[in-house]
Amino acid sequence: MAKKNQFNFFHKLLYFTNSIVATILLLSYFLAFVSPKTIPVFSVASLAVPFLIVVNLVFFIYWVIKLKKHFILSGVVLAFGWLFFPPFVKLSKKNIALNTDAKVMSYNVRMFNIYNWIEEKDIDKKITAFINKKKPDVLALQEYYDSEDRELNYPYKYFVAKSQKNNFGLAIFSKYKIINKGSLDFKKSANNAIYIDILKEKDTIRIYNIHLQSLKLNPQKENFGEANSEKLIDRLKTGFKKQASQVESFLAHEKQWKGRKVICGDFNNTAFSWVYRQISQNKKDAFEVAGSGLGKTFNYFFPVRIDFILTDEKTKIHSFKTYSEKFSDHFPIMSRINFE
Repeated sequence: MAKKNQFNFFHKLLYFTNSIVATILLLSYFLAFVSPKTIPVFSVASLAVPFLIVVNLVFFIYWVIKLKKHFILSGVVLAFGWLFFPPFVKLSKKNIALNTDAKVMSYNVRMFNIYNWIEEKDIDKKITAFINKKKPDVLALQEYYDSEDRELNYPYKYFVAKSQKNNFGLAIFSKYKIINKGSLDFKKSANNAIYIDILKEKDTIRIYNIHLQSLKLNPQKENFGEANSEKLIDRLKTGFKKQASQVESFLAHEKQWKGRKVICGDFNNTAFSWVYRQISQNKKDAFEVAGSGLGKTFNYFFPVRIDFILTDEKTKIHSFKTYSEKFSDHFPIMSRINFE
């Protein structure tokens, strides 16, 4: 009898914990509608949505195995997110290849490992070899370190350094002729957004490369276990507010362009954030249209997708792939896009 009571107490405690986690996930969904400028501390919860989904999924499976109706709680919250918010996982994929497609790659290369974050030889050469092997027609690189020795085979290039001292910033390489280019020059930040207009046959297409404010989450360190959690929260709050301002600058600039467009970049935030919701409105997300799996793009201890390729609604997305090469703290992504 005592064992049964202990078991019942354990289940009650577990379900109470389940209720808290499910409630936090449900509330976190709606943070996508609240600007980080309003209550920046709440935006931290939106960053944790992928983790909360995994935890709720574990609870759901546990209760199903135990044949307990408790599974309904997490089941309903997960179903709500699946129906009304960006998918956490894609079960099917699209894979079409036409000669008229443009292959677009976005990749945060982390300055080609010049500071040896990865203890492996020739990371810079391996990144370059990987890109040349995949042969994207348009290549958007974040945290690009410019070097005369970099052998990327492109006739056209636009590079904007945010640090003249270290010679790193954003770059876009193109096999199509660049007829216009520019930089948004985010204030008081090492981050930025740049763009080019390319000529593909008779079409003029704008390519944006965005790198929003970093939240400085280190894959090699457990940030959420920092000794001073207040410092971590303050840093995240500052980062979220800067992201909001940068998104507003981008949207004001983007509004002036009425033609076809592709937005690439490292948003430093998830698909459940206000940042993503603002930028992705009236656009297609290549992962959602043609990707599969978790779409993990950042090498962290739980799956997060913070790198994106978006297009206008008229453009066709024929395929999307997230690569597994660990040459950076980000994984490269590529999509086949058609403008006809």
